[in-house]
Amino acid sequence: MYNTIMPKTDTKDRIIRYLNEHGETTPHELVGFLEISSQALFRHLKTLIQNNSIEKIGAPPKVYYRICTKKLYESTDNISNDDQLFLDQHFFFVSPIGDSYHGIKALSVWCERQGLPLEKTLEEYKKTLAKYNQYKSDGLINGLDKLKSTFDTVFLDALFYFDFYAIERFGKTKLGYFLLYSKQGQSLSFVKKLIQEIKPNIQNIINNNNFDAIAFVPPTVKRDIQIMKLIEQECSFDLRIVKIEKIKTPIIVPQKTLSKLNDRVQNARNTMLVTEKKSFDRILLIDDAVGSGSTLNEIAKQIKEKGIANHITGLALTGSFKGFEILNEV
Repeated sequence: MYNTIMPKTDTKDRIIRYLNEHGETTPHELVGFLEISSQALFRHLKTLIQNNSIEKIGAPPKVYYRICTKKLYESTDNISNDDQLFLDQHFFFVSPIGDSYHGIKALSVWCERQGLPLEKTLEEYKKTLAKYNQYKSDGLINGLDKLKSTFDTVFLDALFYFDFYAIERFGKTKLGYFLLYSKQGQSLSFVKKLIQEIKPNIQNIINNNNFDAIAFVPPTVKRDIQIMKLIEQECSFDLRIVKIEKIKTPIIVPQKTLSKLNDRVQNARNTMLVTEKKSFDRILLIDDAVGSGSTLNEIAKQIKEKGIANHITGLALTGSFKGFEILNEV
């Protein structure tokens, strides 16, 4: 009788078979089944994910692996290196189940969801973005004229924002996504992305102007992660921080819940209090988003009326394109 030696089954094949049989599985369960180290397991899992064989769901400490349910997207072989670099800089997408993508992969996923051809949509995106970029000068969008068309009296001497919150057809911009999931999603990873994106731009504005103080609009809704506080910590650049207090009211009414302009003005006027005692020449006043512009304008009014500063430049991370429409999400 001869002994038959069975070929050793590849570890990756064993992982695939186990997931096919058991469905969603934790790394601990796989280590126990395979009898290998965690380090060895994660090397195999990484390769299987890169091959679109399996996918990871959840976040630590509750992470599961399963057979990949994502579709294979249209080939990107015909997309030039220049276009891929362009998309890396501009295009970002978060799926309804919370997966985030950037660059060419983001556009591929977005096109697949919309049932659109990749190359044609890329050209349309470039044209659409060029249309919106014509409103930018030195990387800034000037919002002062819109503010003047909204209010009888404008107390800001200048108003800028880095990008529109959303653009037609393609939805939220990259900065719009970063802001939404930092603020509403309470994601520290997105807060880091947001600050990394805006910090050098804020520094450039400060370097190109003679600001002797900086102010940050305080948060209006209680959250575990307050992005304006984190931005203040990272982006004050050793300037004096002007004191602004959010007044507590019996019922907190966020600005974004108010659809009428007069209500938003009244809300800002009675809940924001500038308590600064020193005087300055030029102040940079920063908020996360410009909707109606009422908060920035009302704070600027207090600063001017109290003789705290002669010149106030408002700066928002994002703003609306069509007038000062309400940005309800943020």
